Amino acid sequence: MGSPRKIIIDTDPGQDDAAAIMLALGSPEEIEVLGITAVAGNVPLALTSRNARIVCDFSNRTDVKVFAGCDRPLKRPLVTAEHVHGATGLDGPELFDPVTPLQVQHGVDFIIETLRSEPSGTVTLCPLGSLTNIATAFQKAPDIVGRVQEIVLMGGAYFEVGNITPAAEFNIYVDPEAAEIVFKSGIRIVMIPLDLTHKVLTYRRRVDKIRAVGTKPAVALADMLAFFERFDVVKYGSDGGPLHDPNVIAYLIRPEFYKGRECNVEIELNSELTLGMTVVDWWQVTKRKHNALVLRDVDDEGFFELLTERVARL
Repeated sequence: MGSPRKIIIDTDPGQDDAAAIMLALGSPEEIEVLGITAVAGNVPLALTSRNARIVCDFSNRTDVKVFAGCDRPLKRPLVTAEHVHGATGLDGPELFDPVTPLQVQHGVDFIIETLRSEPSGTVTLCPLGSLTNIATAFQKAPDIVGRVQEIVLMGGAYFEVGNITPAAEFNIYVDPEAAEIVFKSGIRIVMIPLDLTHKVLTYRRRVDKIRAVGTKPAVALADMLAFFERFDVVKYGSDGGPLHDPNVIAYLIRPEFYKGRECNVEIELNSELTLGMTVVDWWQVTKRKHNALVLRDVDDEGFFELLTERVARL
């Protein structure tokens, strides 16, 4: 067992973001969370930066450094998703003013400083929301691009196409210009699209198992997932909705749970109909250079066992 993987979680919590943060904090042997940077997305920045701190509190980890990043996309007005996540972004459990402090430094500056100070090739970026903070850091400090070990992100879709428009997945749609910068960066990218996350469903038996752990973090997560799934059950007609973001962390801990293929991914910026679409050359019909490992299959039972076990440790 090597030393834990150093990561920065870039996030817009979100109940599924909360699950990802909890999974990371419950896995210290594999994952070292250097910091959490909040971005506007599911809800505005004031709430996402607060929610990230609430999740640290729920996880009994008030020592985690949380930073507020960009409050709007690079070139567009902010689109949010209260209709999915509730007015707070973390609807479900009873919320409170977090003890975990918000750091004074801007999230983008933290990303830049960390990539410059840690040995080159040792920090993985884990974006769970729009890619605004990451793209802004790359624009502001091009020297850090070559120092990133890997980007493992939740975003995009191909066979499942869109969840915010008919063609686009929410995280990419919120800031497609930022997504283009990231996908053209030359950094190794692992993309976890809706094609995969729609196979990871919060069946009631799975949420009940998390609740049965009985600890404060587990009950809080179960409350969040029970709220979160009500929207998706109506939308997709399934018992339980897709659980997107924690797959980013689970992939780092248990890559053997996941399968996909190297592809070229381009971001649509011009079409009104398909703005923010991730055009994945799954069938390798172009000569465009591969720029992402696009995951499509997952051991969903293994994933939920891992999530339940790690949240029980918090």
